[in-house]
Amino acid sequence: MFFALWPDAAVRESLYTVAGNLHKECGGRMMRRDNLHLTLVFLGNVARQKIPQLEALAQRQRGVSFSLEFGTAGYWRHNRIVWAAPVAAPEPLSNLVAVLERELKSEGFSFDRRPYVPHITLLRNARPLAAPLPLAFDWRIDDFALVESARGYRVLARWALER
Repeated sequence: MFFALWPDAAVRESLYTVAGNLHKECGGRMMRRDNLHLTLVFLGNVARQKIPQLEALAQRQRGVSFSLEFGTAGYWRHNRIVWAAPVAAPEPLSNLVAVLERELKSEGFSFDRRPYVPHITLLRNARPLAAPLPLAFDWRIDDFALVESARGYRVLARWALER
């Protein structure tokens, strides 16, 4: 289970097109179009009876909407992933992640505590890119979601960010 930014159809199509172009160079396995997302906080396995507690925690968040300007695609050799990343992590994104992590910790949830690096996985088990690829598209973020990962991804709930 994880909290994520879940793209609308237009952004998902842009990401999938980028993934298709990169697949020609890098091979590997393309992420399914409907599974493309940007993880905020990865929780791992969560007992079903804890989901209402996660939903209540998320409901209390008062983050503000923002835009992500995507600027590059790159490669992580250690896990053979090709990814797309924003030019920078805007303050509202960093704040949302920090608040979610603080609330999760205070309520006793386990989560991935590695430093946050915003990215969208496009290809798995891929070969390296010859060079980082510049990207140029924006994604307007108006909400975030709680997502379950079991035989694919399923959005359980979404919460609006303030405008």
